[in-house]
Amino acid sequence: MQLDHFPRPIRLAVGTVRMLALGAIVGVLAGLASAAFLTALSWATEQFNDRSWLLYLLPVGGLAVGLAYHYAGGRSVEGNNLILDQIHEPTDWVPRRMAPMVFVGTVVTHLFGGSAGREGTAIQMSGSLTDGLVRLLRLGPTDRRLLLVASVAGGFGAVFGVPLAGVVFGLEVPAIGRFDIRALLPSVAASFVGSYFVEALGVEHTATPHLSGLGLSPLLLLKVAIAGVAFGLVALVFTQFTHSVKRFLARAVAWVPGRPVVGGVVVVVLVAVVGTRAYNGLSLPLIETSFFGSGPPTWAFAFKLLFTAVTLGSGFVGGEVTPLFVIGTTLGATLAGLLGVPVPFLAAMGFVAVFGAAANTPLACTVMGVELFGVSSTPYLLVACGVAFLCSPHEGIYSSQRVHRPKLWHRRLSRITKRYGGVIGTTAGPLPSDE
Repeated sequence: MQLDHFPRPIRLAVGTVRMLALGAIVGVLAGLASAAFLTALSWATEQFNDRSWLLYLLPVGGLAVGLAYHYAGGRSVEGNNLILDQIHEPTDWVPRRMAPMVFVGTVVTHLFGGSAGREGTAIQMSGSLTDGLVRLLRLGPTDRRLLLVASVAGGFGAVFGVPLAGVVFGLEVPAIGRFDIRALLPSVAASFVGSYFVEALGVEHTATPHLSGLGLSPLLLLKVAIAGVAFGLVALVFTQFTHSVKRFLARAVAWVPGRPVVGGVVVVVLVAVVGTRAYNGLSLPLIETSFFGSGPPTWAFAFKLLFTAVTLGSGFVGGEVTPLFVIGTTLGATLAGLLGVPVPFLAAMGFVAVFGAAANTPLACTVMGVELFGVSSTPYLLVACGVAFLCSPHEGIYSSQRVHRPKLWHRRLSRITKRYGGVIGTTAGPLPSDE
């Protein structure tokens, strides 16, 4: 139906209703897929916990996942980065097979004890189903890009039960320093509808404490800022170590399906060396003991980082976010004693700040913290996420993320190296201008 001859207010109203409706459909797809996935993931976790011998089949599961993706996955192997690429420059369809493949692949990873998350799976399922909807409705390139952004928001908001953070995440993650405000309406609809469906279907999310009655203390803000530096540096280590594992195995193991086999063997050996299975799977008990128990082991964050980098770097399927939640929470709990602050408080800061630094999404993670931990924690969340973000590099867990506006210290470094690079013999990679 052509609306060109209608008054502008009517065209705007119709366009608004249309985008909200399309976003809501995306939310239904994201919510149903996330609910089914979280249920299957819970089953896989229970099976692994009840049957200790499943761990020794992790290399076999890695081989199955590797074979499926190498010979039948097509571009599905690109994962979240394919979704981001299509948001930036729509050139190819997101494969329909991506949704079922990442669903099954992630369940296999967790069934046999790989250390991975769930956000990547939810986003990929949502993106794949959304692109199928776009094909069915024969929507144009602009609508497709906006709905793919909405699919990211819907998948994230639904799988973690944080609809406001889902909206901000969908807008923030494609490019550092830029929001595409045109995607706001469908993202709002997708994230809230997706979260509603997951909740309505009775799927429970990880319990978190409510930090109430927090006053504004300059000393506490300073301690949070100090912890934020550690959060950012650990996010940097996680990102670089995971990429290093990928590069090493790409050189060492020519046959791609063999790489997760090697990773599976290494994880089995790590379990034997460490002497516990606490770092396999999602490791949600580590979050629970940080928030509500006696606290995790001092070096729990380092072990979880190691297990996850090996699992994901070797080619197993799954997300990075929940492991980053665990790493941040346990790191915060460890730092709490050193800084003299309550363990649940600093664990909550780490929960969102490490992920925010690794994904370059500090605003989304601040909003997530407000949703999970309460409004009174807002100033501390802003400091923790902001400092961690500034202390991390541009290269995060999503390699297809664009840099629209560099971080402050990157811009200053670029100016210094441009001025003195010829004198001191250093160079800096190209960064966008400040214009």
